[in-house]
Amino acid sequence: MRKQLMKGNEAIVKSAILAGCRAFYGYPITPASEIAEAAAEYMPQAGGVFVQAESEVAAINMLYGAASAGVRCMTASSGPGISLMQEGISYMAGAELPCVIADITRGGPGLGNIAAEQGDYHQVVKGGGHGNYRTLVLAPDSVQEMADLTALAFELADRYRNPAVVLADGFVGQMMEPVEFPQAAAAPRQPTWAVTGTAETRANLITSLYLDPDELEAHQRGLEAKYRLAEQRETRAEEWSTEDAEIVLTGYGIVGRILKAVTSEARADGLKVGLLRPITLYPFPRAHFQRLARRARVFIVVEMSNGQLIEDVRLALNGARPVEFFSRVGGNVPSHQEVLALVREQARRMKRAQASGKEQMAHV
Repeated sequence: MRKQLMKGNEAIVKSAILAGCRAFYGYPITPASEIAEAAAEYMPQAGGVFVQAESEVAAINMLYGAASAGVRCMTASSGPGISLMQEGISYMAGAELPCVIADITRGGPGLGNIAAEQGDYHQVVKGGGHGNYRTLVLAPDSVQEMADLTALAFELADRYRNPAVVLADGFVGQMMEPVEFPQAAAAPRQPTWAVTGTAETRANLITSLYLDPDELEAHQRGLEAKYRLAEQRETRAEEWSTEDAEIVLTGYGIVGRILKAVTSEARADGLKVGLLRPITLYPFPRAHFQRLARRARVFIVVEMSNGQLIEDVRLALNGARPVEFFSRVGGNVPSHQEVLALVREQARRMKRAQASGKEQMAHV
């Protein structure tokens, strides 16, 4: 199959249609606007529906209605718009409705700017709305992964009856790369739980309302069991040159690509450096970190935020290894030279500590 050259934002829409998505509701915002633009062009051609809603609040509630009828549906936005959707996302998670949300992140807080950043991590990965719920979160680092992970997001959303988020920084959304799409998937079956106005579905009820405390607790325990199952089965990460790594770099999205360049240069210098790139931000690939910690001496987290991913890395390691941190914010991107300088300094510290340890042993 021939590859097509396109932006990451456009790849999301084409992949969604091939995955059976037939409804897009959204409101344009930079740097995600091309997703709405592409959906407006391609969704009707596939027999689907595109609606530019009057606001992001309206868009997420339109998804609630479409998902309730068993339609594969999606929306897309960036930081401020995702903030407005949080209540609706909570409602959809509470009602166990599948949908896909693309968040192409920009600088914040507030209006911030339209440059790429990663400051939406907490909002998306931890659940920015009210109540006890999670969203399944996938973080692509290329246009090809924008396509591949969008298709996976629809699969996971249906499998766990839960909102799934494709979290990409503005660079990945705006960059152009060749991308190869799979054949269109078979039309998804009408889910048995959906409400379609027929006699067969009349008994179905879509709601997140449980007035009795015991009923709500039982419902929440059911959600928890579903999330625990996803944590066991759905974690994904990319490892690169980690077999003998003493210094493990970690970052997601565009940062992961920068860290590959750092790893290559450090290896050329004789430093044992590797990369662990989380692909699923929830469920978080804890086991990958714990396994690498058996050999690695230090982890370095690099983010385009002021420290959000690092919290999950520290939780995963649980004190087993020290964690260093480097970030750029405001739409600035960490350069591989900056990170490489940090890696070299960390290697020098490790060497000095090792020499000091040998010297102390010599005096024993």
